[in-house]
Amino acid sequence: MSKIVILVVDGFGIGAMPDAGALRPGDAEADTLGHLLDHHRAATGRPLELPSFGALGLGAVHPHPDLAPRPSLPVAAGRAALGYPGADTYAGHQTMMGADFSRVTVARLAEHLQEVTAALRAAGHRTELLDGKPLVVVDGRVLVHDNLEADPGINWNASARLTEAPFAQVLDVARVVRTVAPVARVIAVGGHADGPLTGFVRHGEAGTVGLDTPASGFYRNGGLEVQHLGAPLDHTRQLPDAAARAGVPVTLVGKAADLLACEAAVRRPAVDTGEVLRHTVDAVRAAARQDCGPGQKDGPGQDGGSGQEGSALVVSNVQETDLAGHEQDPDRYAAVLRQVDEGIAELLPLLTAPGDRLIVTGDHGNDPTIGHAFHTREYVPVLIHRPGAEAAERLPDAASLADVGATAAVALGLSPAGLASGAPLHVERPIRGAAAFPSSHAAH
Repeated sequence: MSKIVILVVDGFGIGAMPDAGALRPGDAEADTLGHLLDHHRAATGRPLELPSFGALGLGAVHPHPDLAPRPSLPVAAGRAALGYPGADTYAGHQTMMGADFSRVTVARLAEHLQEVTAALRAAGHRTELLDGKPLVVVDGRVLVHDNLEADPGINWNASARLTEAPFAQVLDVARVVRTVAPVARVIAVGGHADGPLTGFVRHGEAGTVGLDTPASGFYRNGGLEVQHLGAPLDHTRQLPDAAARAGVPVTLVGKAADLLACEAAVRRPAVDTGEVLRHTVDAVRAAARQDCGPGQKDGPGQDGGSGQEGSALVVSNVQETDLAGHEQDPDRYAAVLRQVDEGIAELLPLLTAPGDRLIVTGDHGNDPTIGHAFHTREYVPVLIHRPGAEAAERLPDAASLADVGATAAVALGLSPAGLASGAPLHVERPIRGAAAFPSSHAAH
């Protein structure tokens, strides 16, 4: 009986990957965590207090004077390369759950206007370009445009003010666009803006044109509705679906509820970090209430899993760190990270059985001091709390985020071969100077 929580801190990078400067040379110096810690000390004269992250070994994988150099909990700690091109939340989560996302088509909307407008008109919609720009206004209310928050050409959006178009209409437009779009994601977005959306249209990098969604007020004004329409994937070979078929309850929290496919999953979408953490804690407590005996179900799951009562998979995404990165607001990023640290402290006492795991990681970087509002291509931490382990140990660098999903699969008793990509991570060596722990150790 294992309760596995994968907590994805969106945009939580720990240093540039070797190819980070290929698109923007300055990104070769990206270091979301390091620059955030430096900024906080320079701005306040104090270190950014992250005791739970430190206990999980963050300072062991990203040494910094303001982080504890060694973990104080029984962890396996390392870092992961992304395993997909660029730096994108959708591709990151799909990869982490076991998809092979090594090939992502990059295309500006300007290169496919003819196909997009033809598909929309065939579906009965009226289309026009906005002032001759490569941006499509659909039915006078919905904008179809390049996504300016990801690297150029990774994603397209369909956006509208909910006071002008119900979200169902935005989603209908996005679905039509998805039928001809070659990109990783078409994202339907509805919200409440500070004014007409056309007033927030701007040019991006590499000839892209789109809505400046953060500037529009969508993220600030409440009522945001989002649905991600991804490129075709075999979701049956991803961790949530494999776990569900094995009889393991699955809960998807925060942006993970929007991004990941699993018909059997309980979904708890949220943007507010406090709400995300509450949903995560509630899901773990619900699983713990079922963990009151052997509870073996009849026979193994379809993928060879145990199907035991008391087991659970919770995948949660903390989005507000990423939003702070897009806003280039290191103070907000630091405040959210402190809130996550407190949430980790609340989760740890709920995950004390030897098979339980808390895996804290990221999906890409988003350096709030880098000077632009795009994601940064960075390694991310992989911090795995292992109750009952006798020592803190170092993990080898993971070649892909898919290795995180494969490692979680093994912890659930599933075969990692059931996933489309990824190999389980195995401990490499003890972390020098880390404490040893008795098998009865419980984190507090």
